[in-house]
Amino acid sequence: MVDKLTPIVTAHWGEEGSWRLENYVSHGGYGAARKALTTMSSPDVISLVKDAGLRGRGGAGFPTGMKWSFIPQDNPNPKYLVVNCDESEPGTCKDMPMLMATPHTLIEGIIIACYAVNAHHAFVYVRGEVLHVIRRLRKAVAEAYEAGYLGADLFGTGYGLDVIVHAGAGAYICGEETALLDSLEGRRGQPRLRPPFPAVEGLYACPTVVNNAESIASVPAIVEHGAAWYQQMGTERSKGAMLYSVSGHVRRPGQFEAPLGITMRELIEMAGGIREGHELKFFTPGGSSTPIFTPEHLDVPLDYESVSAAGSILGTKALQCFDDTVSAVRTALRWTEFYKHESCGKCTPCREGSWWLVQTLRNIEAGKGSPGDVDKMLDVCDNVSMKSFCTLAEGFVACITSAVRHFRSEFEAGCNGTPAWELFPYEASALFAAPRELVTVTSTNEGGAA
Repeated sequence: MVDKLTPIVTAHWGEEGSWRLENYVSHGGYGAARKALTTMSSPDVISLVKDAGLRGRGGAGFPTGMKWSFIPQDNPNPKYLVVNCDESEPGTCKDMPMLMATPHTLIEGIIIACYAVNAHHAFVYVRGEVLHVIRRLRKAVAEAYEAGYLGADLFGTGYGLDVIVHAGAGAYICGEETALLDSLEGRRGQPRLRPPFPAVEGLYACPTVVNNAESIASVPAIVEHGAAWYQQMGTERSKGAMLYSVSGHVRRPGQFEAPLGITMRELIEMAGGIREGHELKFFTPGGSSTPIFTPEHLDVPLDYESVSAAGSILGTKALQCFDDTVSAVRTALRWTEFYKHESCGKCTPCREGSWWLVQTLRNIEAGKGSPGDVDKMLDVCDNVSMKSFCTLAEGFVACITSAVRHFRSEFEAGCNGTPAWELFPYEASALFAAPRELVTVTSTNEGGAA
């Protein structure tokens, strides 16, 4: 492994005015796009990305170049690129800082990706709540048009490209690529039955590539430096560097761009360690929709294969850290409440299963669970798992079953008359001191306001 931190996408985040076109160009920005369009064919670009080993940074980890190669070039319909900037997985905060700091990195990646798949229109789907991010990205797109990096006849090649920034309505489900496409078309965001897959019939029933923002933003560096350079980072099967979001009970939470294969122990050290006087209890390797890990997993390499072999998913690399003051019951409940709220309701197992799991977890949290409720809850999880169109149901099943696996005694205590807040006072796990009046209210209502 090369140096622990490998600034590629984040290389110029800290510079004054890093989001401005002149700053980006001063560092060689748009040179990779010029190189791709003027010296390489579209198949050559796809081959380069394949050789580099770039994998999707949105959670699935599917090889990016292979995904591009699925676009049928003999299809007479227009081809589209859709960039997923919805970023709604709890604990994930990588795409938004990137769009704020260096939006032109994404725009240059879009140019190269569209050229590779013969697309002349790209859509960037951004979560609607982050209005400041949308404004900055739209400003960057306008700058690129004015400078001739977007529009007609790019770099004198005759190739033209238009980019549209679309503000989503704010639904977790729209992070799923087919629900995103429905939302982009103006319909309610709900997952589609597949096949057909987006590569054949995606946006407006045309061949479509859907990629995460970080995936696309990684492409210019690969074109500029080559596949061999990129393969120096990471592990044998998981190449390159990626953004790890470290949050929770650490002293210095933030984004750390490091090669695949770095360990959680190393990342926690970079984040200043667990807050003083406490120890790590559990963490999420890929966001709240992935099975949790405990301190015994601190030295598991954070790459796709190693995390999977250890029983979880790398996902969006949202590494939420929880110390010894946190109730596993409360955490599972809060996550499940989120997924219940965000379920689109299309699939009965997801819609009904999440509701019943929330009711059961609330009873257990309050110490009002009944003997056998833990096993009943696991049985519901089993009946929900793998029975819906998308993986939202898998998310709330994973966070519950893994919490029970590692901390079953806490759940059983809630079935024997002990509320979770008696074992783990909620004010003890707060990152910031609550106002005195809130603490008073919390202490008198069985912890429900915490």
